[in-house]
Amino acid sequence: MKSRLGFLLAVLLVLSWIAGAAQSQTAGFHISGRNLLDANGNNFVMRGISHAHTWYPGQTSAFAHIKNAAANTIRVVLSSGARWTKNSASDVANVIALCKANKLICVLEVHDTTGYGEQSGAISLAQAVTYWQEIQSVLTGQEAYVIINLGNEPYGNVNASGWITDTINAIAAMRSAGFDHTLMVDAPNWGQDWQFIMRDNAATVFNSDPDHNTIFSIHMYGVFNTASKVQSYISTFVNNGLPLVIGEFGWYHTDGDPDEDAIMAQAQSNGIGYIGWSWSGNGGGVEYLDMVTNFDPNHRTDWGTRIIAGANGLQQTSVEASVYATPTPTHTPAPTHTPTPANSPTPTSTPTQTPTNTPTQTPTSTPSQTPTNTPTPTETPQPATLGDVNGDRLVDSTDALIILSADVGTNTSQFCPMNCGDVNGDGYIDSTDALIVLSYDVGMSVPYPVGQPGCPASVTQPPGCSP
Repeated sequence: MKSRLGFLLAVLLVLSWIAGAAQSQTAGFHISGRNLLDANGNNFVMRGISHAHTWYPGQTSAFAHIKNAAANTIRVVLSSGARWTKNSASDVANVIALCKANKLICVLEVHDTTGYGEQSGAISLAQAVTYWQEIQSVLTGQEAYVIINLGNEPYGNVNASGWITDTINAIAAMRSAGFDHTLMVDAPNWGQDWQFIMRDNAATVFNSDPDHNTIFSIHMYGVFNTASKVQSYISTFVNNGLPLVIGEFGWYHTDGDPDEDAIMAQAQSNGIGYIGWSWSGNGGGVEYLDMVTNFDPNHRTDWGTRIIAGANGLQQTSVEASVYATPTPTHTPAPTHTPTPANSPTPTSTPTQTPTNTPTQTPTSTPSQTPTNTPTPTETPQPATLGDVNGDRLVDSTDALIILSADVGTNTSQFCPMNCGDVNGDGYIDSTDALIVLSYDVGMSVPYPVGQPGCPASVTQPPGCSP
């Protein structure tokens, strides 16, 4: 008896360790193959819009307006203080709160890295990591709602191959600091990767992440001016099973005319996210990238109309993240998005602090957001689920630990009210059942109908329980 008890206690410790590891790996967004999964394990395809928060901190209504434009993601421009006014931890906490209040996934990016090596004053990815560490307290615990875009377009065209080592080191530093978030990394060459440095080294960078939780971001402007160029770049990532998002794109640019129709169509057909640049406030000659004039959602530009209401646009393809669903998440995969615009090989001028008027599109009423259909709570009692011994409608490591505790003879009060512990149907509730439940929880195939409605008609009760 003593040796059996010792064995079971050892199993309990192992189960606790494995369960903790599994929980930490799935607490937020995570990568599976080339797909981005949310905290519920559902596929999530970004359909987003960038917002220049650091230059227009007072335009907080943009979060609701972007949601109403049917986006499921907002990419928020922040500054470390190197080139623009620093966004404090409290300000970033407020940004995250605005994202969550509007049921948007928050992609946070440091803009000061733009064009590093070529742009005067640009900071390195290592310096960007220092900023993320400074505000880590408001990011920890938000892994289900926040994706960290390490640095916007972190290399220009000078010594762009340095992107490889710098990106690997930045990822390692973030993980060492305790960040469990999905990390997004922008390409070099002002985000457009025309030298294919990111494309050809993506597998090496991805495998360097001990969490394997990194997604690559290509910015598509003038370099991607034909459908064949768009298709060729995307297909490389698809064929190699690597995660990709079009982190910026536009409908026109000074370095050429991007093929936005191909960008959005390819993103949709390949299940890839996209984030358009940008809501409003562009200056320095790129005012044509505004989606609405002067932050007014009732005055859309041609670009805004295209990405919001056009073919493969937000209204047609955006699906809200399941972490915002009530009472239970939907398992319908979200449509793919189109990438957001990025600067071309020649740096784009920094938006001016004062919004420049964009030629006004004939006013179009802003479409009211059509939220993702969410299940309506039902009053009908739900059948018990095999393996769900604590009655929380989940079959997970908690149930495994309760089953094992019952087998050892402790904590039976948590177990007795539910009669679903005998998952293998052998008439006993023991460590074998606990191992089956844990295997199911971490995604392993098990030869029993764990997680299915209905419990065995009769099972042998564990010590301390009456039939």
